[in-house]
Amino acid sequence: MQNFSIRSAEPADAPVILEMLRELAIYEKAPLFHLSESAVLRDMFGAACHCDLALSDGKQAGIVTWYWTYKSFRAARFLFVEDVYVKPEFRGRGLGRQLLVHLAARARQENSFLEWRVLDWNAPAVEFYKSLGATLLPEWITCRLEGAALEKLAS
Repeated sequence: MQNFSIRSAEPADAPVILEMLRELAIYEKAPLFHLSESAVLRDMFGAACHCDLALSDGKQAGIVTWYWTYKSFRAARFLFVEDVYVKPEFRGRGLGRQLLVHLAARARQENSFLEWRVLDWNAPAVEFYKSLGATLLPEWITCRLEGAALEKLAS
């Protein structure tokens, strides 16, 4: 396992953040990608979420975006991992694990837990998360209301 450094992203990292999240969107076959550098600057430094970067010898190797949210039935604040991405040339070296270890330590410090989603077709990620001991929760389906349906309901 290679040793990577992980640090909080800074506004000067906005172009790199945008690049890596665009690469992730392509990998995930995301139909929409509206993130811009101005949105990164507006949102990813604590306003809406947080962003941490992984480096290897000064080169950007990976990214994780996350935010605190709340489970009312548990009366618990928890850390939701929105994005985890490791550049292809750094995969297989333990960086994905180090990024999650980094966030797990943050969650433990707050007496909390981690939660995230994985695409059901992403077999390597599913197996990786299972190897960490993660429970894949089958009982919840993500619902989204947007566009014309949102407008119709709102009016």
